Amino acid sequence: MMKRTADRGFTLSESVVALAVGMLLLLAVYGAVNMAQLSTTGIERKVVAQQDARIALEIMAMELRMASYNMSMDDSVWVDPAACVAGSPVSRGVRSATTNSITVEMDIDDSGGVGDNENEIISYQYLSGTSDLRITRETLRCPGPTTGGAQPFLGATEAEPAARTVRVINGTLNLPLFRYFDGADAELFPTAGDQSSVPNIRRINITIAVETADIDPASGQRRRLIYGTSVIPKNHGISVNTATP
Repeated sequence: MMKRTADRGFTLSESVVALAVGMLLLLAVYGAVNMAQLSTTGIERKVVAQQDARIALEIMAMELRMASYNMSMDDSVWVDPAACVAGSPVSRGVRSATTNSITVEMDIDDSGGVGDNENEIISYQYLSGTSDLRITRETLRCPGPTTGGAQPFLGATEAEPAARTVRVINGTLNLPLFRYFDGADAELFPTAGDQSSVPNIRRINITIAVETADIDPASGQRRRLIYGTSVIPKNHGISVNTATP
């Protein structure tokens, strides 16, 4: 009768090697899962930034496209938004324009007056200070003017600079928010001190450059996005006979 050999267990060396291999496998799995989570977080932040910037661009384009809308064809409806008094008919519904700001007017309710309804006098302004990096939107009502103040539109809020999904970085990239062109497609350069070219505006380019407010955990950098569109304020170039019949 043959003698049975006792079952042989793992040696200490084999146990250490098996443990090391197991740890390496666990680390590899953890790294893959963590990388996937970081990538997903980065993609989510980019998608949110894309949505915010695109929606902001669409709203701005829609409202600027309506500048100078006036079914009554009476240029006496245009007002000086700073005081709600009759304004020069020459500038019509584009009351002021610079590379970082614009104020437009429109008689959207066909009442024969501007400012008696919400969203008939609208101002956009890009603030590029150290803690701002945002675009604001302000509406005015007449008589008055009365306003709720400049409201956060894209980027940080004034009260909570950290409560944002994107930072508007046009200033960082030296990109004007607004560019203006006349009927011959020659670029115009209105400034706060010289608005003489405003009546000649026939096309407005809007460019919004943003970056995610939070750093992408996968790349360690903020993701940058640039969106743009071209708007023709169709009513701004209409010649109106203001003579009384």
